[in-house]
Amino acid sequence: MFEERAGRSSLGGRRQRKGFSLALSGSLALVYIGFLRPAEGLDIRAAHLRDGLTARSGAVAFGASGHVRMRFALPSTLLDYPLDVDSAGTAVRYDWLPVGADTTADQPRALANGLLAPERPGLYHLELRSDSGRRLLDDMSLAVLVPFAQKTGASLNGYRIGYYKGERSRRPFVNAPAGFVQIDTTDVDVLVSDHLRLGDFVTRDNQSVWPRYAAVDPRLLDKVELVLDEIESWYGGSGRANVAFNVHSGFRTPLHNRQVPRAASDSRHQFGDALDLAVDANQDGTISAADTKLVALAVEIVERAHPDLVGGMGIYTRHGLSYVHIDTRGQRVRWRG
Repeated sequence: MFEERAGRSSLGGRRQRKGFSLALSGSLALVYIGFLRPAEGLDIRAAHLRDGLTARSGAVAFGASGHVRMRFALPSTLLDYPLDVDSAGTAVRYDWLPVGADTTADQPRALANGLLAPERPGLYHLELRSDSGRRLLDDMSLAVLVPFAQKTGASLNGYRIGYYKGERSRRPFVNAPAGFVQIDTTDVDVLVSDHLRLGDFVTRDNQSVWPRYAAVDPRLLDKVELVLDEIESWYGGSGRANVAFNVHSGFRTPLHNRQVPRAASDSRHQFGDALDLAVDANQDGTISAADTKLVALAVEIVERAHPDLVGGMGIYTRHGLSYVHIDTRGQRVRWRG
């Protein structure tokens, strides 16, 4: 069934963003906070306290699309996190608040020493504090991953994932995600980008165990947003149209992937950098082969403009379904399913 998903959240929309620095106690200092892909960094949009504490986003905010809403890190790792902070001459501290919580049991740390990811897996917002007040930066979430090494056999905390290729042979380097986002029932609607949410990456394997676990690649989020942006620009004039879409498949555990008919044994869905997308690209109220051609055109346009996001694209029009597989594997591959 086609579930219509139109429009953006209130966080959406393009904005011009300026460069970044960190001003602490009247002097400039740059704080680096490393995610799994440090070059992308993390961008925080402008925030302001009446008492003088101001934080601004860096130029690399929210990916090339400007619409990515989540970054990812392993526990207790130093983050590459550009901030522009004016604390009115006072020292700035920070802590991480679990998404949906008002307080944290952790002691604030000095921002001048850099940002360290929480040691406990989960979803967090960054809170900045000075002597005059505090500011919660909640337009971007940090997902602290459960490391792959915590997987025991075929399961992770009771959730059956299966085995990645080479895992059972005890090879020193298994081709697998670095870690998994932990997703509970209350997390499925948390945004990972303006159009996508964590629930889009939950494997549709009918397991009843919660929390679930999923791999999510931020490059994929950026690419999908750019593709949707391209399609919306065809109809939105100076603004953007609301193009309806549905996620047919996001992350797949290796166990579930083996049960999907004709799925490749090395499917990129297992690594969190692939998504099957059904889009009403011609806005006629249905999803058909005509729509897949338009989505394919948008993918080609995005890959030409952003070669770092190049990947596979498969067009599927069978069993009454029409959708396009999009991934960021790093090399151009095309097929029809």
